[in-house]
Amino acid sequence: MRLLLLFALGAFVALILQIILPRLLPSGILAPDLVLILAVDLGMRHPGALTAVLAFGMGYAVDTFSGVELGLNALLLTLVFLFAYWLSRVLMSTSTAMGVIIVFTGVIFTDVANYLICSRFAAAERLHMIMPAILIQAAFTALLTPSVFRITAWGSRIVGLRQYNRNR
Repeated sequence: MRLLLLFALGAFVALILQIILPRLLPSGILAPDLVLILAVDLGMRHPGALTAVLAFGMGYAVDTFSGVELGLNALLLTLVFLFAYWLSRVLMSTSTAMGVIIVFTGVIFTDVANYLICSRFAAAERLHMIMPAILIQAAFTALLTPSVFRITAWGSRIVGLRQYNRNR
């Protein structure tokens, strides 16, 4: 229950920031995908069925506030969560460096999938035009990953949660 409350609060704050930051920054592509970072953190450091449902719920919340296709971000965040979970188990590591790499690839995956599915694959030939913006957003989000991981680790300690750590 503490895990649910911690990450629900984190997702709420991340959603508010994701809604406000594009209006405050000079370019909307600099707005990081903070909810995706939380989903990767869940997948790497908090294994369990409840966390998969929580990742789906966070994606559904993103859909509710800013998604074009209802359920698309829920699906994509759940897939990123499962990828983070799988990769951390295969490599037996939950290091921050691995988290940064997963976040970078996750942002690219979710942005490209959102673009292709929302355009009904009709604009696939124009994907090369938006790739620079996607890569900038992925890099900016990846740069913020260690800070978000530290904040969630601090929150986990405060509420008394045990993290699954395999750092190699």
